[in-house]
Amino acid sequence: MAKSPHWSTLGESSTIIGIKILLLMYTLFGRWGFRLILYPVMTYYYLSQTRARKASSYYLQRLRPFLDPAQQEHISSFKHFIMFGEILLDKFLVWMGKIKLEDVVFETPATFDMIDNAQQGSIIIVSHLGNTEVCSALAHQFPDLKLTVLVFTQHALKFNNLLKKVNDSPRIELLQVTEMTPEVAMKLSECIEQGEHIVIAGDRTPVTGQGRVSDVAFLGETAALPQGAFILANLLKCPVYLMFCLKQQKQYHIYLELFAKQFKCKRKEREQYVNTAVQQYAHRLEYYCMKAPLQWFNFFPFWHGQ
Repeated sequence: MAKSPHWSTLGESSTIIGIKILLLMYTLFGRWGFRLILYPVMTYYYLSQTRARKASSYYLQRLRPFLDPAQQEHISSFKHFIMFGEILLDKFLVWMGKIKLEDVVFETPATFDMIDNAQQGSIIIVSHLGNTEVCSALAHQFPDLKLTVLVFTQHALKFNNLLKKVNDSPRIELLQVTEMTPEVAMKLSECIEQGEHIVIAGDRTPVTGQGRVSDVAFLGETAALPQGAFILANLLKCPVYLMFCLKQQKQYHIYLELFAKQFKCKRKEREQYVNTAVQQYAHRLEYYCMKAPLQWFNFFPFWHGQ
């Protein structure tokens, strides 16, 4: 069986064009105009992007046994694509200042206070579930909070730079990382020492496609999740948080969890320690996928069985 291409090699130029069209429609005609064009645009992607459509179907198939009957009735691959378009618009609305504090619910206020008052920086592990941009763009609500967001491909950098053109916050730095070189590690160490917070996705395998992954149980099947965030946390000896942002009842609910106060272990124990941490992260990702089934946007082969 032919090996599936790595996610980082899948082109997104047509996606960027589609995003620009949808954003133009919103600018000219508001949300109703956006939704008017959203359906034909996403129908085109749904029909033309075979790999993404199959990946969506496979994900929902894996997820169904974990959902109650009412949830199962309201999920489909096409609705998954439509939700992707809706969340894309919201990403831009955040950066345009159109999503206000009253549109956001901080589900774990004590943890937000903890990270705001901390003298040391931390690693915040996010995912492709929901709308992480709500978390990033709301950094201005915490005057001393500065984020360094790690991006792993030119495609992701193009999309994030498109967001930054809308509202360029000095408290958010985008750092493109292909591999963890000593220079990158030194820069990130300086960020932590200065009390800054490093944002890294925990659900995408390394761009190089080599090693540094753990095979974990995720939605009933084995999948490879990256070790990078946890190896970095062990190297930097800093706290680790998990952050998820889900759209529920027309509001964004932000969940921030303390994963580890200080992530460190002996060298001979590191492999097992990291594997355990990645599996724990997979369990939390499962939990939040069940809360918002159509909001996990990994449209590529993810499990070993695909």
